[in-house]
Amino acid sequence: MKTNKTKRTFFLGLICILLVAASSWYAVTYNDSRLVTPTDLSEYSFRMQDLPMLLSSTLLLVYILYLVALVIRAVIAGKRREASAHTTRQIDPRFGLLGFFGFFGFLGFWTYSIDRTIFPFVFFMFFGFFGFFYEAKLSNTFMDERYRENRIKAHFTANRLSLAIIFLSTLFLGQGRLMSNLEYTLIAYIIIVSLALALEMFLGEFLLYRYDHDEFSDESEE
Repeated sequence: MKTNKTKRTFFLGLICILLVAASSWYAVTYNDSRLVTPTDLSEYSFRMQDLPMLLSSTLLLVYILYLVALVIRAVIAGKRREASAHTTRQIDPRFGLLGFFGFFGFLGFWTYSIDRTIFPFVFFMFFGFFGFFYEAKLSNTFMDERYRENRIKAHFTANRLSLAIIFLSTLFLGQGRLMSNLEYTLIAYIIIVSLALALEMFLGEFLLYRYDHDEFSDESEE
């Protein structure tokens, strides 16, 4: 059941992306690039030719919101089960594929050059979901005292590094002097913070896996 749901979510995202690409091609080829190039909304008037671009963009936005809600719900449910359980939650490693959505962050350079839209840079946070690969390796692990100590140490290290990056970037970029351009400063700050949060999510799971794996190896050698 979960496998079918994961596949369905993945294919829905792929369909949305293909629809946006197709509607963008249609707009550029047959509709004077309307809604692809910068558009002054105060002077915008609807045409039937705009419908494919409007529908595909709306579907992509709805899918993104659905994906975020799905991830948040899964994390909350997992935390609740983990708090009352003696073993870690079981998670499908294919959830780690969500990390590839982080590459959508590079779309920000394209959208900024077109209409100064910087929201896609936030997608860099999705790189953190690659950590699901390592969390899946520890599915159904008995949470003894050693494991709990490793988890605290791993997440403390990840949090400290992430906060240090955010602190230094705030201290430096807060002066607003990157290339003497406030917009570039804001973009750089969003990218760094998004990547720092992604690092925190990924590194916490990676370090926990390494600590647990290394200690298990040491015990086996003894």
